[in-house]
Amino acid sequence: MGHPPLEFSDCYLDSPDFRERLKCYEQELERTNKFIKDVIKDGNALISAMRNYSSAVQKFSQTLQSFQFDFIGDTLTDDEINIAESFKEFAELLNEVENERMMMVHNASDLLIKPLENFRKEQIGFTKERKKKFEKDGERFYSLLDRHLHLSSKKKESQLQEADLQVDKERHNFFESSLDYVYQIQEVQESKKFNIVEPVLAFLHSLFISNSLTVELTQDFLPYKQQLQLSLQNTRNHFSSTREEMEELKKRMKEAPQTCKLPGQPTIEGYLYTQEKWALGISWVKYYCQYEKETKTLTMTPMEQKPGAKQQGPLDLTLKYCVRRKTESIDKRFCFDIETNERPGTITLQALSEANRRLWMEAMDGKEPIYHSPITKQEEMELNEVGFKFVRKCINVIETKGIKTEGLYRTVGSNIQVQKLLNAFFDPKCPGDVDFHNSDWDIKTITSSLKFYLRNLSEPVMTYRLHKELVSAAKSDNLDYRLGAIHSLIYKLPEKNREMLELLIRHLVNVCEHSKENLMTPSNMGVIFGPTLMRAQEDTVAAMMNIKFQNIVVEILIEHFVKIYSGPPEESTAPPVPPPRVTARRHKPITISKRLLRERTVFYTSSLDESEGDSDSFSKVRPPGEKPTIIRPPVRPPDPPCRATTTQKPEPKQDIVASNAGEIPSSVVASRTRFFETASRKTGSSQGRVPEDES
Repeated sequence: MGHPPLEFSDCYLDSPDFRERLKCYEQELERTNKFIKDVIKDGNALISAMRNYSSAVQKFSQTLQSFQFDFIGDTLTDDEINIAESFKEFAELLNEVENERMMMVHNASDLLIKPLENFRKEQIGFTKERKKKFEKDGERFYSLLDRHLHLSSKKKESQLQEADLQVDKERHNFFESSLDYVYQIQEVQESKKFNIVEPVLAFLHSLFISNSLTVELTQDFLPYKQQLQLSLQNTRNHFSSTREEMEELKKRMKEAPQTCKLPGQPTIEGYLYTQEKWALGISWVKYYCQYEKETKTLTMTPMEQKPGAKQQGPLDLTLKYCVRRKTESIDKRFCFDIETNERPGTITLQALSEANRRLWMEAMDGKEPIYHSPITKQEEMELNEVGFKFVRKCINVIETKGIKTEGLYRTVGSNIQVQKLLNAFFDPKCPGDVDFHNSDWDIKTITSSLKFYLRNLSEPVMTYRLHKELVSAAKSDNLDYRLGAIHSLIYKLPEKNREMLELLIRHLVNVCEHSKENLMTPSNMGVIFGPTLMRAQEDTVAAMMNIKFQNIVVEILIEHFVKIYSGPPEESTAPPVPPPRVTARRHKPITISKRLLRERTVFYTSSLDESEGDSDSFSKVRPPGEKPTIIRPPVRPPDPPCRATTTQKPEPKQDIVASNAGEIPSSVVASRTRFFETASRKTGSSQGRVPEDES
């Protein structure tokens, strides 16, 4: 199970549970830092110690094998599974390389050591600096707050106001430091998936290509490398999309932290000071309090944030009433009284500020409740006839004039032009009266306007009601169930939503058919339209972490458009159960260490005697002692978002076994890719097929 996300709202509360979860992230960061140091140390040993080459590879392999990725959330995407398993694959491959006695390439340091060192110094080092600032600001704030709360209310008003301003300033600094630190530590936690794996992947590639004796091993490695690069690129794209959303959430939290309350949390929670009367006098004890309005339950946890202080258990009280404490009746500020069923007499509590006291009294139905208004939402758009007309016009112009434009939908238009187009089209006086073929509206402006309209609907196209079910379906590792569940859920959408979704997905399919010109694959379109067509109702870090699964839903809709929109499933009332199979078709990590090995006639000439007489073919017989072949077929990711470079293809080898001479692939890479596809799906799939050279 991965670490729970750190919510930005927890930065404002600074609860004990938040500190504990933050500590887990810090431990994981330190573990990652140690791991990177080990990889760098072992990599240097491998480069410099040619005599100890075999032992260095073995140690490096063991280091990779021992590391396991932790992740945020409860499920990994298919690409993240490939990345999470990649170190195990690398370790297995390094053991094989050691048996082959390969040599280290001269540029291994640039490929492996420098990127990891840069990541460790720039990213992890920067995170540690954020931690120091967070701890320093926190210590300064709580120290100042303790002194501030002990000020007498009889002091001059100017002195009290100055003290209040100073506390507010330190609170703001601490809150910003906490937000920056939480954002940075989660960013490093997510980005390490590709920032650590990519240098190792490049190092391995260079390791194989450098030695002429390992040509066949290098050719076997290329399909895995390509697919892992696609997984890394997809994960990087998901990360970029998620980071943009998290930056927006962080910005909203800075503007109004009190209004971003998460579902399922107490009505109000935070620190309060309680007046405790003893035989020798009165003391004020610090508590972390949580109040649930529905049950009128107040949970008070004795809290002392000094090192070495002993923690006591929480105390649950049932509230009877709450009333503000008159200023002249007590030598403390921000006080209010409560009475509970469990404790006799009145309990005097001190809030952290006047605004904080008002919030507590409002939640407890005190005598002076003051209501605060939520964040003002921007103007929302509706899914109506004018909206349909706008979408159809945009699609018509895009498919007529710009469907081959490179980076279509990824390149952003001018905000001024986008607002100008939207204001003109949605003008209440004459809606829809806009000539899209006017030279003022370029393709970037039209695509950005279309995305803006969809993203600002009062409810997303795929609705809040079905959001959790769609994300849950995308998280399934059973590929048949994943497709069947999404197929079923699409037909639960309201009619106009389903009509709009079909219109958009049909258009995206047309865009992807021109991916050689515009470079936009289903995976890229999923990254762009996942947050556009789907979004969670609540703005939380946990919801942002599910954006990558929203992208997968859109990607599936594009790749299986014909099947999904050919008609509803047989039973649309419930997601379908996958058909019975001897072996369920599930996503499995891509692999190279457990591949079918080539027959090498130089070493295994005895296999010729066991052949059936075909002098041009060799039987695939493993020498005694080698492990049996285990086929773990992957599902081929979509084409990478780059133009295919024309490479010189090697001549087909005469020792390649083929059941049909007319189907021999044009290259070893194509051969390996075809093997993966044939093993994973007995029936051909158009979107998973690698083009062959027909020349």
